[in-house]
Amino acid sequence: MNIRSLTRGDGVVIGAAVLLLIASFLDIYSIDGAPDSADIPNAWGSGPVLLSVTLAGIIGAALIVVARGLPQAPKVAGLDLGPFGVAFTVFAAWSALGNIFDPAGGFDNNGGSDAIGSGTGLILSFIATLVLAGAAIATPLVPALKGALLPPPKPAAPQPYGGQPQGGYGYPGAQQPGPSFGGQPGQPQQGQPFGGQPGQPQQPQQAHAPQAQQPAGDFAPFWFAVPVARPLFAEDGSPTPIAELAPGTWYLAVEQRGPSLVAQTQDGRRGVLQDTSGIQRG
Repeated sequence: MNIRSLTRGDGVVIGAAVLLLIASFLDIYSIDGAPDSADIPNAWGSGPVLLSVTLAGIIGAALIVVARGLPQAPKVAGLDLGPFGVAFTVFAAWSALGNIFDPAGGFDNNGGSDAIGSGTGLILSFIATLVLAGAAIATPLVPALKGALLPPPKPAAPQPYGGQPQGGYGYPGAQQPGPSFGGQPGQPQQGQPFGGQPGQPQQPQQAHAPQAQQPAGDFAPFWFAVPVARPLFAEDGSPTPIAELAPGTWYLAVEQRGPSLVAQTQDGRRGVLQDTSGIQRG
């Protein structure tokens, strides 16, 4: 699970779930005239409140965060976990609203006391579930909530992949283009004189070597990072993502197809990145 793929909206969801958990240990009833020593139950002592408000909200938050953090979210009945999590949070907020209006349930309809009201735990639970459901619904719609929860690393992060992402162009370890010019890959120091003067007539084969390495359209591979989590689609045009590019990780662009890029992940998978807006080049 990559926590760098979490958004600001996911951070709000996590914070609301923590508040909901804290509220579950507070009194859910407020009884007029009750002494301070009165044993008033909390959410863990009320089955309906525990199942329909506390656990429903926490389970919904967990499903949303897991679906966002995994590269390929598991599916239930053909649906991603994310929509199930949103449904749980909305159900929890709706249940909490009902308990706020009628905390005693059917008890006060059968000769019970009207002195029973909503306690601190129930009120905080309603606020937490309301924020939880609001953040779950608004995250895909509000640009401010779609931003990365954690900032991406510094541009120096590509160093472990080869040390020179700006000039290396290629895969890790291909820092020096000179050896391919001289024909002696084991001695890069001898390749520099050949690569430095590709126009000498006595070595015409050297001048054609750089052209053979350039892909169509003079595209040169480069390292890049995405500002937010974005799907990587198969090269055959399939609509199902094969991976998810996460912020804070550097990927290699190996080909350009119109406005899209063919990117390679660290485990060797290749796919098409359709949304290239805001990417950071290494």
